Amino acid sequence: MSEALPGMPPPPPPAVPRPAAVVVLYRRVGAGVEVFWVKREKTLRFAGGFYAFPGGKVDKADAQVPVRGASGEDAAILAAAARELFEETGVLVAEGAESLSPERLKELRRALLADERKWGAMLAEEGLSLRSEDFRPAGRWITPPYMPMRFDTRFFLVEAGPHTMAELWPGELTEATWVTPAEALGRWGQGTALLHSPGLYVLEVLEKFDTPQAVLARLKAPPHCPDYVATLVEFQQGVRIIPMVTPTLPPATHTNGYVLGNGELLLVDPGAEDPGEFEKLRELLTILEGQGMRPVALVLTHHHWDHVGGAKAVKEQLGIPLWCHERTADRLSVSVDRLLKDGDVLELAGNPPQRWRVLHTPGHARGHICLVDERSRAAVVGDMVAGVGTIVIDPPEGNMRDYLTQLARLRDWPVTTMYPAHGGPIPDGPGKLQEYLDHRAAREARILEALPASGATLAQVVERAYADTPPFLHPVAERSALASLEKLTEEGRARFEQGSYFPT
Repeated sequence: MSEALPGMPPPPPPAVPRPAAVVVLYRRVGAGVEVFWVKREKTLRFAGGFYAFPGGKVDKADAQVPVRGASGEDAAILAAAARELFEETGVLVAEGAESLSPERLKELRRALLADERKWGAMLAEEGLSLRSEDFRPAGRWITPPYMPMRFDTRFFLVEAGPHTMAELWPGELTEATWVTPAEALGRWGQGTALLHSPGLYVLEVLEKFDTPQAVLARLKAPPHCPDYVATLVEFQQGVRIIPMVTPTLPPATHTNGYVLGNGELLLVDPGAEDPGEFEKLRELLTILEGQGMRPVALVLTHHHWDHVGGAKAVKEQLGIPLWCHERTADRLSVSVDRLLKDGDVLELAGNPPQRWRVLHTPGHARGHICLVDERSRAAVVGDMVAGVGTIVIDPPEGNMRDYLTQLARLRDWPVTTMYPAHGGPIPDGPGKLQEYLDHRAAREARILEALPASGATLAQVVERAYADTPPFLHPVAERSALASLEKLTEEGRARFEQGSYFPT
């Protein structure tokens, strides 16, 4: 992504949340419990690569499924909860299900996966009934408005019987297993299991399991969650996101700021100059300061306005120093307290402490840096990649050769989860970086093909090489096309004469 360009359409409005249901399936083990968690396939549009609990959106057909003790929307949500649990784990929670053989359950599960519309008819044919008392309400969570896909999700707590068999069938899920909450939270702390706020909170509550009634009461009242939307989002321990509305390129509407650390805190990229957006950051810091943490510095990944718009206010009002690369510092109107260079290590005291290595990654901007956590190899990557939209390489500040070199460098480091400035986390860092490299190589080939022997202007190249891109985005595509043409010219594969580009 980049700063907004003149003529771009307005950003899209927030997505309308869709109703969904999630089941927290647990079983008693000694004095504690185990929960059945799943890992979503990394290519899924929503929460791909994250760990979660069985669940999904409410389908229209769910409204036709009778549920004893519930009606209307509540019944449809419960029907969806039971259906998703059966599809993803093979556990069928319904009156009469205990009489079905394991072979018959597999047959029914296979049929349901082939056609979810059969759910109600399947239950009726087998003489089964859904009961509201089997699914205990365990909270409600709504996806924040900055996410491109949003859900209004009801959580339910279901205790597995002594002979319950939960089983993974490959598809939308790549892992599924019983785990203690402590083990799951340990993996979250190490950065090897990403969690959204609802999943993290459920595990924290179940780790201190006493009685189902007490657990349900806590699950229904999560802290820092006004109107069911989480304000404290920590995908892995010590990496918190604070998206702010900024003047960036559509389809993005926000630039992600990050708060890093478990004691001493780094603030990364406060891009919004709107005082209301700054208050969101201040509220988050108030929560963290109540836990004994404090900000010690402000870091900028690069100088574009959608990343630095709030830097002066944050620096002055919080009284903390500003750190960035020298090629970013010479483009700012605010004083810089430390110039960061490639290989620097930013140490943060805390429990556990963190060490973030600075990588100078020019290409999108000359002073662009990324921060890589030495423990988990998670990386805050600014505008190297995006979880939504694309990255613009805009000469003369942008340089395609440098950009491709740095993509390969991050891939080979290798980084793990990438935290971009726009969109959600990217769990498979190397895979996404290779995808970007492949995409740029394919686009470069199309640009070469768009150069006839008689030559072509930049506008003509864009028209031919970006025929798959909506015309209103051609002014943006033109900048990256120019960067590719400059690279091809430097390599001797194209030449520029009298306003046109020619193949060599």
